Amino acid sequence: QVQLVESGGGLVQAGDSLKLSCAASGRALSRYARAWFRQAPGKEREWIAGIDWSGGSTYYRDSVKGRFTISRDDAKNTVYLQIDNLKPEDTAVYYCAESRWSLISTIEADFDSWGQGTQVTVSS
Repeated sequence: QVQLVESGGGLVQAGDSLKLSCAASGRALSRYARAWFRQAPGKEREWIAGIDWSGGSTYYRDSVKGRFTISRDDAKNTVYLQIDNLKPEDTAVYYCAESRWSLISTIEADFDSWGQGTQVTVSS
């Protein structure tokens, strides 16, 4: 099973940008889809963005379209999440996950490897 480690979170102000990283080790990255999830305080974890095994297809939750960009660099075994124009409601722990499948899924049960999460806090 692959090991995933997120980084890049922090305390920022509304309107700032962040780029989260998810580094993988343990097996080749390129065969499986990846996704980012987030869990805000007092809420359930939610899927927010996905990318297929090739990086050629991406998909976003409606509420983050236009501000979030998911990408992958297979040479570095890393998936990224660029977040622009951060809002206080983006405050959450952000998790990356690897799917059992090569195509994008939004279903949490399809993901069998998870990182420990990185905290993003946005002040108004």
